[in-house]
Amino acid sequence: MISLKWALTFVFVVSFAVFVTFFGRLPIFRRTPIGLLHRLIWIHIPNTLLSIDNRLASGRVTRSLSRVGDLVMHERHPTVVIFFLALMIGGEYLYLPSTWHRLGPFTKLTVIIAVVLPYLFLYLSCVTNPGYITEENHSYHMSLYPYDHALFHPGAACKTCRFLKPPRSKHCSLCKRCVAKADHHCIFINSCVGYGNQHWFILLLVSTAVLCTYGGLLGASLLSSSIKQQVVDWSPWSPLKHGWAMYVVIWGWGIQTNIGLGATTLLAALSAPLVWGLVIYTMYLVYCGTTTNESFKWSVYKDDMEDGYAFRRLMPLKRERDLVQEPICRRWPAEPEMVLAATDDGRPPPAQSALAGEGDWERVWKLKNVENLYDLGLWHNLRDVFVRDCAFGVRADDPPSERGMRRNFSKSK
Repeated sequence: MISLKWALTFVFVVSFAVFVTFFGRLPIFRRTPIGLLHRLIWIHIPNTLLSIDNRLASGRVTRSLSRVGDLVMHERHPTVVIFFLALMIGGEYLYLPSTWHRLGPFTKLTVIIAVVLPYLFLYLSCVTNPGYITEENHSYHMSLYPYDHALFHPGAACKTCRFLKPPRSKHCSLCKRCVAKADHHCIFINSCVGYGNQHWFILLLVSTAVLCTYGGLLGASLLSSSIKQQVVDWSPWSPLKHGWAMYVVIWGWGIQTNIGLGATTLLAALSAPLVWGLVIYTMYLVYCGTTTNESFKWSVYKDDMEDGYAFRRLMPLKRERDLVQEPICRRWPAEPEMVLAATDDGRPPPAQSALAGEGDWERVWKLKNVENLYDLGLWHNLRDVFVRDCAFGVRADDPPSERGMRRNFSKSK
């Protein structure tokens, strides 16, 4: 049991570290112990080590490590993809050969489907163009979404790619390109998640979560059957029958009777909540009509609002626009009703600002008082993700009474 105890401790520590790494920088955890631990691991400890190296070795160690770090963190490489594949293949090699003869025909079919789908969606996520913007397709991506005049203002140019940035796009420092509807750069697919492959990425998350859950439950069922042959009145659902201590001991004995099956079952069971957490967070962003990149931008605005540095003013229904910098988007059924801006000194922008809109600036204190132009409701948000180039049946220049599908942040913040 000592080896099992240390194995459990190792798996729990690794799972928690992965959770902190992936979720610690999210706005929702910013003022929680998870966010504090993330900043401790990724900001405070590296800064402390840097300070010590500068004092003792004039920064030589840091410069050597930074070259390796730049390659790992700021260049595309398939290391994590290979690790992910090795983890799945290795786990399935330990799991399936020793249990395949114990499975019925229908269970075998479901196992094959559950195993194959993550590989399929991983391949499609990796090879599908996430929405790289080039000179040839720039006008197409400019027409996908309207500018919301909050997070994305017309006229902004990418300093690297040297063309106007389409709405919802972002330049990726790893891919070295601008990405349409950029969500984030995912090391598990060695590519960005964007307009072109977001649907495959979501299906990858869901299929991996299902695989981990199914593997954990099926493995627990098989182990429980082996235990029942020795402990007749054994039931995994009645831990109090034998007492908690004996319950753990019996499970430990069952795992040690088939180390391969037991270890992969344990890994799958502990990985499932983490993957489901990613699925839930990703689907929550879809529900809110936003992306990971945009959620961080809104979190900055939220801080500005709490400090009293954010302002809004009305956008006229009929307005002149530079159709080169801000083309009309006829697939999207909404146009901005307000302009949002933040200042450094807490004073409103000048009335004759270069920003669009008319009238006086009004201070904004909460996100619920700001519209999210890209939230059309759950059904339309899902269509925008899974049905590329879909039109929503309402033209952007139709009267407001025929549009009115926008929502503010009252449902999500």
